[in-house]
Amino acid sequence: PARAPEPHTRPRLPGSRVPAEPRTWAPAPVPGGRAAYPGTGVHSGSRGGRGGTTIARVSNGSFPPEPGRRGGTLAIVLAALIPACFAGWLLWSSVGGAKDDGAGGAGGTGAPTTSSTSSPPPPSSGASGASGASGASGAPSPSGDVPGEASGKTLKGKVVVIDPGHNPHNRDHPSQISRSVDIGTEEKECDTTGTATNSGYPEASFTLDVARRARTLLEARGATVRFTQDGDRPYGPCVDERAEIGNKAHADAVVSVHADGAAAGERGFHVILPKSVRGGGADTSAITVPSRHLGERLLDRFERATGSEPAQYIGDGSGLDVRGDLGGLNLSTVPKVFIECGNMRDSQDAAELTDAAWRGRAARGIAQGITDFLNE
Repeated sequence: PARAPEPHTRPRLPGSRVPAEPRTWAPAPVPGGRAAYPGTGVHSGSRGGRGGTTIARVSNGSFPPEPGRRGGTLAIVLAALIPACFAGWLLWSSVGGAKDDGAGGAGGTGAPTTSSTSSPPPPSSGASGASGASGASGAPSPSGDVPGEASGKTLKGKVVVIDPGHNPHNRDHPSQISRSVDIGTEEKECDTTGTATNSGYPEASFTLDVARRARTLLEARGATVRFTQDGDRPYGPCVDERAEIGNKAHADAVVSVHADGAAAGERGFHVILPKSVRGGGADTSAITVPSRHLGERLLDRFERATGSEPAQYIGDGSGLDVRGDLGGLNLSTVPKVFIECGNMRDSQDAAELTDAAWRGRAARGIAQGITDFLNE
């Protein structure tokens, strides 16, 4: 009797060593003994597979997958892969995709030398030029503020006077700026040329640039901003007139912008407050307290905006200095301070002072300090 097929084995074709395999599709016969798979452009070749079977070859010489089994596997893989990719995309979108982050100080020791009395080396550029300075004089966009700092703070109805120290044209008028004026307690020079970096970038150009940038920020918050000079005068004004401009404007705050001319190696910025003085036309008794408040706000915001540290070579190292020999302070009847933004004669400070981006941050610190003071 015929023996039944063993379990898990396939019946063999008569006269063949290869077990028969059920088919769900079959090639159409073509002349020459080759098989053609309809609609695929695939023909059987003479390359032998295992057990002597014939493996189909496509026209480019490659061997296609078995349509039934591998096609089903591909469909299963795609069915699993597409939802996974879509889920990954949703996760990426939920966290905002790729982020574009944007993203800037030290002190020293020594003896003070202020820019109001220092003599700079002869500038190597024009009066309003900026040898070694990057960027044009101008103003940053109000959107350049630190996010949230000015939120809810308006300066509408406030008057701010900015006093850009010196004047780019002072050097062309030595006799006029050297004449004496009364500052109440003594007589001082009308004005000076200011200091400069070793590369010739003048303090007067620096102060105008920072002042203009600060003006834009303050005006965007609603303030009325006035300048003592905007590079449009032949020289000066003299220190007594600078004080008078703030007084006549009934300013809510006045800031005189400067940069120091101390010895190389001395670094950092400081704010100068009015000393309580009374004599001649000077009487600061009414402004010393509010001026200190203004100075403290300015110190804090400038340090945070620029990353610079308060100078250790002046005053008690706190960054606040009190003086009674500056006409711009002695003759003021409104809250007023000076800010020395850095030391132009130190190479590291000079690198910052001549950088346009840093000057933008300095202006931001000044504007924010004023804003904080006027919103107390």
